[in-house]
Amino acid sequence: MPNKPGRLVRFWEELKRRNVLRSLAIYAGSAFVILEASTIIFPRWNFPDWSIDLVLWLIILGAVINVFVSWFYDITSQGIEKTKPIQEVSDSDNLSVSKGWKVATFLSLVVIVALVVFNLVTSGGNFKAGDIKSLVVLPFDNFTGDDQLEYFVSGMHASLIGDMGKLGGWNVKSRTSSNAFKGTDMTIPEIAAQLGVDAALETAVMCLGDTICIQVRLVRSTGEEEELFESEYREEKSQVLNLYNMITRKIANEVRLELSPDDESILSESRRVDKEAYDAYLMGLFYWDKLSQESLEKALEYFNKAIEIDPGWAPAYAGIAQVWLGMAQMGFAAPETALPVVMENISMATEIDPDYADSHYIQASIGTWVEWNLEKGEKEFLTALKLNPNNAMARIYYAHLLVCLQRTDEAVIQGQKAVDLDPLNPLVLALNGVVLSCADQREEALESIKKAASIDPFSFFAHHVMEFASFDVGDVDAFIKAIRFIFPLDEKVFQSIEKSAREEGLKTAYEKLVTQLEGLMSSMFFVPIHMANRYIRIGQYEKAMEQVELGLQVHDQNMTYLATGFLKLDPLYKDPRFMAIMKQLKLPKPGG
Repeated sequence: MPNKPGRLVRFWEELKRRNVLRSLAIYAGSAFVILEASTIIFPRWNFPDWSIDLVLWLIILGAVINVFVSWFYDITSQGIEKTKPIQEVSDSDNLSVSKGWKVATFLSLVVIVALVVFNLVTSGGNFKAGDIKSLVVLPFDNFTGDDQLEYFVSGMHASLIGDMGKLGGWNVKSRTSSNAFKGTDMTIPEIAAQLGVDAALETAVMCLGDTICIQVRLVRSTGEEEELFESEYREEKSQVLNLYNMITRKIANEVRLELSPDDESILSESRRVDKEAYDAYLMGLFYWDKLSQESLEKALEYFNKAIEIDPGWAPAYAGIAQVWLGMAQMGFAAPETALPVVMENISMATEIDPDYADSHYIQASIGTWVEWNLEKGEKEFLTALKLNPNNAMARIYYAHLLVCLQRTDEAVIQGQKAVDLDPLNPLVLALNGVVLSCADQREEALESIKKAASIDPFSFFAHHVMEFASFDVGDVDAFIKAIRFIFPLDEKVFQSIEKSAREEGLKTAYEKLVTQLEGLMSSMFFVPIHMANRYIRIGQYEKAMEQVELGLQVHDQNMTYLATGFLKLDPLYKDPRFMAIMKQLKLPKPGG
């Protein structure tokens, strides 16, 4: 009795007889090509990630349909015919497979094998959307041969970071942290490791006149250095703002960043600027960065020049507002003189361009610390962060507003985001130290402040907040370092205070310091809320309350911090005078 083939064998033979396997092989080759093309083309056309998944599922569905169709139908020389069941097939119907079928099947298999091999060989250099979530734009190299153009090159660097920061899908390190590596001989992987980024953009300015020529190179920085792309651009100076958009879109496409409709709108915007106005504006930014009284006056001169040339350009007005605000905060201009100018110019900037992020950031700062209007401040901060999610300064100051509103958990999150964006900025680190103090993370707060002072040993603000943070954790060395930097006292006085700190404790030393400061009050102005802070720490609550009342009288910009953990004014919370001031400022009740 002959052996009958099993069911699986018979089924396999039937698949071959009906040409299902050949049809499926040809379909697979075509489908593989379509899928590969989709993974290459879709990201460049900014299609969403799910569009590739959709193609895959459609291919799978098509494969199922292909199997069913090829099972029931066949392509013959007479056209498409229904396939006969095996019982109805005579010997004369068992025709050999046509050469067309054989060639198509063979080519399909070759295509599949070739694509598989190609993917295996090149898989190390490929990456998918989301692999690059953070990057740093390294300081531009000036290869123009003219060192006097450094201000323009530096301004272009800042402008590109600002434009790239408007896209919310990635983390773009801020300019201060980027500039920390200017002139360094560190490799890109070493810089990336220190900043915690996935990629770095190198840019070289080759010519700079009426035409701008630049070369950009994007390098993947995880592990070994790997170039992702290199491009050259040549544009008229008046088109420089559009040039930033072109570069940003190119990078977004290369790293397969999923762009939102708002992102697309930003990158599609056509912007033109008067080249002389832009030149004056960048010179203004150059002097603004120096933060001396003389440099701020020069910055105003150039911002005003930019407005004279192009009175319809918002950034120049915002620049004037920011300079005057800085001059008032640093004591270079009286508030009653500076603030009207600030308000006039920031209103102009907002009217000209309601979507200019820096205008809303300045409006938020004014609302929070000048007008004591925290509701307005939060609204403007949120608008500024929506327009530029990568603005580290807007985030850290928003964190400060949140601690004033006693939403400390939210503040810590925003503070950490700011540090992530600008990890080497001493001001951001010191400001975050205040946030951490308010969250009762005092050891971490002092570490952040110490790091700020190590990066910038001449930072007044870092040493100022170190005074309070070091006292709170009992760090005598940090306390002495801070007060030596801040206060103009005789060396013998410092030695006496240090001796007391080491032998009798910090509270006794602080009492001696405050006594010395009281002797200087007739000739020096001390910020009332800062003095209240000192009086509280040595247990002189009535004097602390007097300073709070003085702060209200002189419109101390720090009044919004009254109920924060950094000031530690808890002993005053039961004082009706204190609570009346809290109510007047519309601050939330402590612990409420």
